[in-house]
Amino acid sequence: MKIHLIAIGGSAMHNLALALHEKGYQVTGSDDEIFEPSRSRLEKKGLLPQTLGWDANRITPDLDAIILGMHAREDNPELIKARQLGLKIFSYPEYLYEQTKNKKRVVIAGSHGKTSITSMIMHVLKHTGRDFDYMVGALVEGFDTMVRLSESAPVAIFEGDEYLSSPIDLRPKFHLYKPHIALISGIAWDHINVFPTFEIYKQQFSTFISLIEPNGTLYYYEGDSELRDVVLHSGTHIDKEPYKEHESIIRDNETYLTARSGVFKLTVFGKHNLQNINGAKLICNQLGVSDIEFYNAICTFKGAAKRLQVLHSAPGAIAYLDFAHAPSKVKATISALKEQFPTRKLIACLELHTFSSLNAEFLDQYRDSMQVADEAIVYFNPETLRHKRLPEISEEQVKKAFGKENLKVFIDTDSLVNSLKSISYKETNLLLMSSGNFAGIDLKGLSLELF
Repeated sequence: MKIHLIAIGGSAMHNLALALHEKGYQVTGSDDEIFEPSRSRLEKKGLLPQTLGWDANRITPDLDAIILGMHAREDNPELIKARQLGLKIFSYPEYLYEQTKNKKRVVIAGSHGKTSITSMIMHVLKHTGRDFDYMVGALVEGFDTMVRLSESAPVAIFEGDEYLSSPIDLRPKFHLYKPHIALISGIAWDHINVFPTFEIYKQQFSTFISLIEPNGTLYYYEGDSELRDVVLHSGTHIDKEPYKEHESIIRDNETYLTARSGVFKLTVFGKHNLQNINGAKLICNQLGVSDIEFYNAICTFKGAAKRLQVLHSAPGAIAYLDFAHAPSKVKATISALKEQFPTRKLIACLELHTFSSLNAEFLDQYRDSMQVADEAIVYFNPETLRHKRLPEISEEQVKKAFGKENLKVFIDTDSLVNSLKSISYKETNLLLMSSGNFAGIDLKGLSLELF
């Protein structure tokens, strides 16, 4: 098979390219910019385009398929040429379905937790020696890529993202997978640039449920009232099973699962992860994993990249990096750290980076999300607003929206770094949250400087 990926440099796209190369396909690609780590990973496998930019001459009649990434535009010359030649053009999720349409598909959806739950399932299935394909939105320890597609695996585990599929396919990605087994972890408004109202956003999950294969199974977190409402009003073609937080105890800043078969010490923590674990367990049980197999495996799960990832630790202090950016994720992550370390002070620092978080109309959704932090800091880069073509927001708007007393707001990295360096970290944890990179700050190096 000869496959060409337009916009090969993206996080998801370059992983798909690596997976297809591993499968034995002849893979080519193009992009107008390719950053690390995509660049090095593609180069190592001989998949890095020789020149940057778009070139219609790359598109030839002998190509079996074109995969179109979100970074490309509808007027892309390679896309135009592919259409003229009548080649098969797939979005990223559409091609994943094409590769797994004869397999049992498991899709993990939800506004928060989907990467963690998918990662937990992958970890357990690998730990128990099962063969499976997968797609997940972050690197997971023990896996070389974020995508695997094989001839042998009977099951495919996909993270179900609600964002759009491609520039010419405006369906949410998770509408294309048609799962046999699905899970929804919760619904909290996000992606305001695509779903301008919460009702429109909720509707995407209703549609997702309607696309589950007949006689399939949906697991859903029962503690989310919006999700319960969506499930209540969904069709009767599937089984619907609620789940809740797994029972646990905290001893000496460590979390333990409690079960009939024993007590199991975890590496991850927080109520949101206890919910995630129970959801992952139900999926694994349905795939033939016993309870004891699950518990023994989940004890060694260290989390996906940027999900309460430890940057640096010292006696009485730990610096964490987390992908949290939406209000519900920010609140859950801060709460998790306060519950795990009740006697330690918590400094929580959030970068506003997404279209939603930098939108003045959405800012009020963050009210009280940082309330339990001992000190709260918000950073945003005005250049990011200009790049995303969003109206300016002020530091005062941010302070008012969050409703947190003594909230500090910074718009330049030097001031932010100096503020973090002025803090004493004795019996204090630091939580850095962003879907971006704090304008290129070396967060690992900074945390080493702080304590």
